Amino acid sequence: AILCGAIAFFLGTALPARAADPAANQGAPASFARGAQAWANNCARCHNARDPKDFRNDQWEVIMGHMRIQSGLTGQEARDVLTFLQGSNAGPTPQPVRASAGGAGAVAGTSAKALYDGTCIACHGSDGKGTLPGVPDLSEPGGRLAKPDSVLEKHILEGFQEPGSPMAMPAKGGNPSLTPQEVANLLTYMRATFKP
Repeated sequence: AILCGAIAFFLGTALPARAADPAANQGAPASFARGAQAWANNCARCHNARDPKDFRNDQWEVIMGHMRIQSGLTGQEARDVLTFLQGSNAGPTPQPVRASAGGAGAVAGTSAKALYDGTCIACHGSDGKGTLPGVPDLSEPGGRLAKPDSVLEKHILEGFQEPGSPMAMPAKGGNPSLTPQEVANLLTYMRATFKP
């Protein structure tokens, strides 16, 4: 309890100072995809993937404040990892992930490949085989992409965690501006690209 109180005190006093520092606010907006990669490169070597529901979004903020120091993450990397962790909280009301600088309209009309590269590739990889433990192989015969569109669209839009899996699909892949039509386009693209 004393350690938790000390961490909370430290974070409560350190975080406002960082926010007041103009250099702390520079850089790109937080990115789910970069966060997944930073997590895989910096966090996964010590931490097994866990059920994202183990921690609420506000708890992830405290944890990241501490772990940023332990793992030597830059401010940008910490913001990206926090976006990944919060976006991985699959549930009915996930914490929204900040949109790119172009706003929600920036992805309107984007090709399915560009959407995949910007939203899905961090976890599912360029080959569809998955980049993290627990992420399904999209190229597997009879695997995930063999499910009906209605099931996959629901999983992508609402988020999904396979029973017993350490990983969860965040709602809309962590991209809050993803539309149902773009999800349908993504499914067509993935089935054509990752045919077994």
